[in-house]
Amino acid sequence: MNEISLHILDLLQNSTEAGADKIDLVVREDFQSSSLQVVVQDNGRGIPSEMLEQITDPFITSRSTRKVGLGLSLMQAAAESCGGYLKIASKLGEGTKVTVAFQLDHIDTPPLGNIAETVIVFLVGRKNLQFTYRHYRNGRRYEFVTTGKESFFDNPLELIKVREKLEVGLKNL
Repeated sequence: MNEISLHILDLLQNSTEAGADKIDLVVREDFQSSSLQVVVQDNGRGIPSEMLEQITDPFITSRSTRKVGLGLSLMQAAAESCGGYLKIASKLGEGTKVTVAFQLDHIDTPPLGNIAETVIVFLVGRKNLQFTYRHYRNGRRYEFVTTGKESFFDNPLELIKVREKLEVGLKNL
């Protein structure tokens, strides 16, 4: 994947596939320390401890529809190739927290990409999802929150308003 936002989309989709109805996304950009950190935390099923140790192996997956799971292994490779890391903490029945960091001034660091569009793509068709997105850039903060009562699939005009709100909020960071 050539943008970090596509990795983020994969993490968000993993959360919903794990049964999460509450997902928090945090993006921290700090140009002074040249760091980018992404955290996705959910209240899904969680990952068994024996699987957690092997979760970034592309040939280990809990899915029955296919025998490979490339998302986490690709994200880990992208982070580590530019001086970053990927950490996963999980408890069965409580949820999972994925933290990934990138060194922004490293030549191999992919661009963040269009995070507003990523959030929109993720929200389309979602119902009963409490979603919080916080973005910090050089000490400034932007926050976008859904209550879980919205249905973005039923009202395309609402999606347009959400896109505008996200784009304006991020532009003002």
